Amino acid sequence: MKKALITGITGQDGSYLSELLLDKGYEVHGIVRRVAIEDPEHRLWRIRHLINRLQLHAASLESYPSLFNVINRVKPDEIYHLAAQSYVSYSFEDEFSTLGININGTHFLLAAVRELVPEARFYFAASSEMFGNTGATPQNETTPFNPRSAYGISKLAGYHLTRNYREAYRLHASCGILYNHESPRRGFEFVTRKITSQAVRIKLGLAQEIRLGNLEARRDWGHARHYVEAMWMMLQPEKPDEFVVATGQAHSVREFLEAAFRQLNLDPYRYLVVDPNLVRPSDVDHLVGNSSKARSVLGWTPRTSFDDLVNEMVEADLKFYSERNV
Repeated sequence: MKKALITGITGQDGSYLSELLLDKGYEVHGIVRRVAIEDPEHRLWRIRHLINRLQLHAASLESYPSLFNVINRVKPDEIYHLAAQSYVSYSFEDEFSTLGININGTHFLLAAVRELVPEARFYFAASSEMFGNTGATPQNETTPFNPRSAYGISKLAGYHLTRNYREAYRLHASCGILYNHESPRRGFEFVTRKITSQAVRIKLGLAQEIRLGNLEARRDWGHARHYVEAMWMMLQPEKPDEFVVATGQAHSVREFLEAAFRQLNLDPYRYLVVDPNLVRPSDVDHLVGNSSKARSVLGWTPRTSFDDLVNEMVEADLKFYSERNV
């Protein structure tokens, strides 16, 4: 039985990846912060239905010894490094912790893998935010990077660290350059979940307005459930590599807003407040990916349309808030 170790197992992607790997017969281990183990009701909610099938280990991306000890104990065949300070807007508020956690955590993991399990296969969750305002549309694996946030910079550093460990130490280390991927398990701080949850709250009379920043930013949105399949696929070939994972279609925040409110038969502009405080100091206008390499080499394809994604998130939030409001 193969053993997989996931950092960020309590997040959106970690929960879907855990389900996928368990279905494939893996023994699945996850790294979590100690506070999560002490408060499972709130911090482990995405994996609560799996908790008896997982093996969780307390460690921190800020501590090399703790990561070293977990890897030494588990001896995984595959490592999926998903954990990060991943909220882009917050990275403007606290650049130091974003850079420190995301860069050092990746470096610590790679160093421990090299020392303890050099034959293991390593996946690094890179990001479309590395491209920033690159000037080229759509973006692929050869598009120049021009990150516009501390988060994008930290992911680019992790990308180059992963490639360097592959080339210098012959690790089987791959990078997934994933574009925005959403689901009902998305955190409430992200704009997509903010829109769907607030739309439902307005529908149920629990809120009177929705505050957003840049409505014209365009993103390539897919479903997280399908994107974690690409992560697993990247570690199966004998040759490690980089892959863009995207739908190839871009939609604006405004379109997402209109689609969510339309499903609830609401006019979003009756409730919308455009808040300048929510506009990032340096935003990225247009990100859309060309995933032809992942489609041809890995056989990966996205399978959820933009409208179906929005509808699924709205329906999930409607169920969530309706049950809480009973």
